[in-house]
Amino acid sequence: MTRHFNKVSEKVKRRILRNNPTYLEAIIWQHLRKKQLGVRILRQYSIDKFVVDFYSPELKLAIELDGDVHNLPDVKDKDIARQKYIESFGIRFLRISNEEYAGNPELAFERIENAIKKLQNPDLTPNPSP
Repeated sequence: MTRHFNKVSEKVKRRILRNNPTYLEAIIWQHLRKKQLGVRILRQYSIDKFVVDFYSPELKLAIELDGDVHNLPDVKDKDIARQKYIESFGIRFLRISNEEYAGNPELAFERIENAIKKLQNPDLTPNPSP
């Protein structure tokens, strides 16, 4: 059986990314680490040759922070192919843009919290208003 997750061959890449986070990654990591949202989240986790910013193995949720470079057409195409490949392992994606975070950080964190809650309790549906 082939190992796909956190391959030894990607260890140096993961370490470099962890030691050199973007400003936004560093901020968000402070809110995700140590099970602050009730679930273990790892940073700079690799799936084959790809590294996701944050990953919950329990929920199979990848959280990606997208800077301006992700708006370039060729990068968008690569992101789509990369995401489809990673999703083939049953992993769900949540993408947050730098602009979204800068415009409303509370809403960005709320999206993360809601995604986690939804995956922790998939049978819960919102109660209809009376």
